[in-house]
Amino acid sequence: MTPASERVVDLRARTILRVLLIVLAVGVTLEVLWIARHVLAWVVIALFLAVALDPLVSRIERRGRIGRGPAIAIAYLLVLIVVVAVGATFVPKLIDEVNGFVQATPGYVHDLTNGRGRLGFLERKYHVVEKLQEQVKSGGAKKVLGLSGAAVAVTKSIITIIAATVTIVFLTFFMLLEGRSWVERAYSLCPEHSQPRWRKVGHDISKTVGGYITGNILISLIAGTSMTIVLLVMGVPYAVALGLLVAFLDLVPLAGATVAGVVVSAVAFLHSIPAGIVVVVFVIVYQQLENHWLQPVIYGRTVQLSPLIVLISVLVGAELAGILGALAAIPVAGTLQVIVRDQLEARRGSAPRADLPQSDPG
Repeated sequence: MTPASERVVDLRARTILRVLLIVLAVGVTLEVLWIARHVLAWVVIALFLAVALDPLVSRIERRGRIGRGPAIAIAYLLVLIVVVAVGATFVPKLIDEVNGFVQATPGYVHDLTNGRGRLGFLERKYHVVEKLQEQVKSGGAKKVLGLSGAAVAVTKSIITIIAATVTIVFLTFFMLLEGRSWVERAYSLCPEHSQPRWRKVGHDISKTVGGYITGNILISLIAGTSMTIVLLVMGVPYAVALGLLVAFLDLVPLAGATVAGVVVSAVAFLHSIPAGIVVVVFVIVYQQLENHWLQPVIYGRTVQLSPLIVLISVLVGAELAGILGALAAIPVAGTLQVIVRDQLEARRGSAPRADLPQSDPG
């Protein structure tokens, strides 16, 4: 028997160099994306806001017969009026409740120190005050509270939030102002016979993202309102403030509702044990209801996704990219569904629907 012949593959130096350059380019690109991940998050948020405001801006532009820039300014003004109106309705009550909580804090501290009240068991059983005093004597306040970097961290966070807000506002403005022209340029790169098809795809994607934003806001309003009602029924103080906190945090899928539930439950237990138990039960039941029924149903109607796809996409997005992944999971899934549906229609040879905007051949 003759031994099996060996096959030798001779790679050219140019091929090896090309592969190395491709690997290097991919690595550099991923590194740049990782460094700029916060800015990219701002861009994604601005894109969502631009898609959500575009119908309002278009309606103002069409009915008022004015330019795109003034229409955007009017839309911004209307949004600001709504925010101010909501603030004028809730902020006075919110300020009163926060002041009441601040005034009640010394009483909570006094009860804790003397082993009385709702938190008195911490001193009676675990001697928290004595242990805290020992830590202060041995390491100082910096060691106990981490004040060495806390002030710097808080300052940096405040500056980052202000910079992010201003940047997102301007990004949204310019996306609304120039977004259509960029989209038209992208369409013009396609062959003329395929432009109606891609315009249909873009229209469906825009509708999907807008539906997601509308559904997310609706779910947050339901969460905040229901929590406020439960707190008012149980007589828990600061009900309006806590309800607003729940509505705001519930905008973040999965994690936001959990954080809000912990805070609200703690305040309810400080009021009374029965109120705390009722709030904890409500938080658990409502989170299950929201995650497994409310979100799939609302997103299924606004984003046109099945409840199963909504649930799976949120879980996968949260696992891959945390909060940002959970926020972007549903519109990404909706976008993929639009593209897949378009590919299936193209294979079947179906024509674009007549109710969607078509390109003007003239």
